[in-house]
Amino acid sequence: MSDKGKEPPNPFEEIQKHLQDILKNPNVSVGVSPFFQNPPSPPNDGEAPSTPPPGEEPPPPPEEEDPLAAIRDFRLKPKDIRDYLNRYVVKQYDAKKVLSVAICDHYNHVRTCLNNPDLDDVDYSKQNILLLGPTGVGKTFLMRTIARLIGVPFVKADATKFSETGYVGSDVDDLVRDLVKVAGGDVDLAKYGIIYIDEIDKIASAASRAGGGRDVSGRGVQINLLKLMEETEVNLFSPSDMMSQMQALMEMQRGGKPRKKTINTRHVLFIVSGAFDKLAEDIQKRLTKSAIGFGADADLSDQDSSKYLHHAETRDFINYGFEPEFVGRLPVRVACDPLETDDLAEILQTSEGNILQQYREDFEGYDIKFQMNEEAILEVARLAHGEKTGARGLMTVLERLFREFKFELPSTAIKEFEVDKETVEDPASNLKQLLSENSHLQNDVHKAELREYAKDFMHAHGFTLIFEKAAIDRILELVEEQDKTPRTICSERFRDLEHGLTIICRNVDKKTFTITKALVDNPDKEISKWVVKSFRDKEDSAED
Repeated sequence: MSDKGKEPPNPFEEIQKHLQDILKNPNVSVGVSPFFQNPPSPPNDGEAPSTPPPGEEPPPPPEEEDPLAAIRDFRLKPKDIRDYLNRYVVKQYDAKKVLSVAICDHYNHVRTCLNNPDLDDVDYSKQNILLLGPTGVGKTFLMRTIARLIGVPFVKADATKFSETGYVGSDVDDLVRDLVKVAGGDVDLAKYGIIYIDEIDKIASAASRAGGGRDVSGRGVQINLLKLMEETEVNLFSPSDMMSQMQALMEMQRGGKPRKKTINTRHVLFIVSGAFDKLAEDIQKRLTKSAIGFGADADLSDQDSSKYLHHAETRDFINYGFEPEFVGRLPVRVACDPLETDDLAEILQTSEGNILQQYREDFEGYDIKFQMNEEAILEVARLAHGEKTGARGLMTVLERLFREFKFELPSTAIKEFEVDKETVEDPASNLKQLLSENSHLQNDVHKAELREYAKDFMHAHGFTLIFEKAAIDRILELVEEQDKTPRTICSERFRDLEHGLTIICRNVDKKTFTITKALVDNPDKEISKWVVKSFRDKEDSAED
C-alpha cells in the first residue's frame, strides 16, 4: 500500500517515546540538574536532627490547606455579588444582575458536586456568558472583580491571538493550561476556574459577511473553543512544551507522584466579550426597518448604536459570522451600556481603586497632596467622554492634566495644590502660576539638596565639604540657567574632585574642604592649585 495518505510522524512524540525507552532501561541513570532539584537544606551547625524523646509520639504533620475551601464554602447570593461589584464598577445594572445569578448558579452546582461526587455525572447545562458592549465600559473589570471575590483562578486572553492549528499563533488549549499555571499547578482547583476571552467578535468568519473584520482562522477557532466550552479533556503538556514533558518523566523516574496528564473543562466557566460595533449597526438597521417600514432611510448618525446590542438575537450572531453551535454554547447574554459623562464623574468620586486615587498615590510618593473640586471632576469626565473610549478616557485626560505637574513638583518645595476647572482646561498656565507663587521657597529646596550632596560625598569618599555662600549663590544661578538640579551641577563640575582631595589628604592629612565660587566656576584649575599647594606644604613641613 502507498504511504501517500499517511501523516508525517510528530517529532515531539518521537522524542518523548525515545525518552521513555531510555528511562525504562535499568542500566541508564538520569541525573537531575540543580535547576530541577529542591534547594539544599540549610546547615544545622553540626547539631543532630531534633527527635522526640523516647516514649513520646512525634507531633502530627501540619494540615495542608484545602485549595478548594473557598468553593466548598461558597454561600454567596446574587445580591451579595452585585453589591460587591457596585463598589468597583459604575452602572451596568443589567450586567451585574445577570452575572451575579449565573455565577451563583454555577458555583452552587460545583459546590454540590464537590460535596456529593455522585452528582458529578448528572447532566448540567453550563451557563457560559457572552458580554457585549463598547470598549471601556467595565467588561473585563467585572469578571476580574468576581473572580477575586470568589477566590478561583482567572485567565484572560484576546481571541485574536489564536489560530486554528496553533502553529501560527496560540492553541486554544493553552487557555486551560494557563489556568493550571495560575492555580499553582493544582489541577483540581484549576478545573473550577474562569476563562475570559475578549475581542471574541474578531473571530467571526469573514466569509459570512462582507467586510466583517479580520479573519483569524475564524471558523476553526470557533469550533475549537466550542469543544472547550462544552466538555473535553485537555492535555496538560503541549506538544511543543518539551521542558514540561521532560520534568514529568524525570519525576516519575525519581519515584515521585505522577502528575495528572489531562484536565476536564466540564466545570470551567467561560465568559467571552466583544465590542460588536458592526453587529450593533446591523441590529439598528433591522429594528429601524421594522419600525419605519422596509427600505426606509432614516438618519441615525447622531445616535449611539451600541445601545441596540440589548436587542441582539441568535440570528444576529449567526449572520455576523458565528457558528450556530458556538452561539448555542453561550446561553447567557447581556449587553453593557455606554458610559456617559455623569457615569465617568461617578467613577472618579465613588469607585474604589479608581484612576484618580492612583494619581493621588503617585504624588504621595513625593509627599505631595492635591485636592480636586467637583467642577474639575466634571470637566475631566466631559473630556474623557469625548475620547470615546469609555473609562479608559479618564486616564488619557488625567495623564495629560498631570504630566507636567508630576515632572516639576517633586523638585520643588510645593507639598499641596488645588485642581479646579481652569487647571483642567489649561494645565501649563496654572502650573506656571503655581511655581511662580512658591518660587521664594525654591532656594531652600536647592540648599537642602546641596547639603544632601555633601552628606553623600562624605559617605562615599570620607571628605567633608563646606559650601561658602558665594559658591551656593553661583550654583543656584547655574540651576536656573541650565535647568538642572543642584546635584547634577555638582556631579558634573566636581567629577574629579575626589581624586584631587585624595592627593591633598595624602600630602597634608586634610579631610575638610571649603567649596568656593572659584572652584564652582573653574574646578580643574582650582583643584590643580590645591594639589600644588599641598605638595609645597608637605615640603615645608619636611624641612621644618
